Amino acid sequence: MSLKKLWTALRGAANESIEAAADTQSIRILDQELREAKKELQVCDENLTKIMAKRKMAENKVNALKEDVETYTNHAISASEKGDEALAIECAERVADHEVNLETEQSLLNGYLSSETSLKANIAKAKTSVRRMEQQIDQVKATESVQKAQVAVSTRHMGANSKVKTALDSLERIKAKQEQRNAELAAAEELANEENDTSLDVKLRAAGIQPGGQVRGNNKLAQILAAKKG
Repeated sequence: MSLKKLWTALRGAANESIEAAADTQSIRILDQELREAKKELQVCDENLTKIMAKRKMAENKVNALKEDVETYTNHAISASEKGDEALAIECAERVADHEVNLETEQSLLNGYLSSETSLKANIAKAKTSVRRMEQQIDQVKATESVQKAQVAVSTRHMGANSKVKTALDSLERIKAKQEQRNAELAAAEELANEENDTSLDVKLRAAGIQPGGQVRGNNKLAQILAAKKG
């Protein structure tokens, strides 16, 4: 491998390591952001609860002032009908005071209602975004775990295949050696038999007997005639 190719390979491996570290760090950052977002949402829920409580209180005041306005309006009418103008005027002044207070409280109530509606909508959107982020982070983590498991299994499988191949190669070598040894043993046995046969021929010749010799003509003729009679 040339130095250029080696440098390219090393640089590629380094880049992959850097990217993997950056990805891991990014997931950690997202986890932290998610935790902080959830805490902020808890604070938002608490603030919303406070606003809803104040809205409820303002609502009660508005309803009470409306009742007072209606009550003193009726009193003013009754007093006027009875000819008690002083009492009627006093009741009318009370109505006027309550109407001023009612306008103020109604304005506060409208503000609380507007804030409550806006906060509810924004919190709902934020919670949806947080749930979506959480789902995506969980999916990324799960996918990463599955892929790591697949890589591990694939690596082990390739390693196992390599080991099996090595074992099979060794088995073939052992079988070849055994066949060679069997052939050598058979050859040795054949040589031993030939040596025994040769030794026997020597002994026969020494005894004046022709081993393995051809049958003479008169003996062969006798065999032929005997076979014909039979």
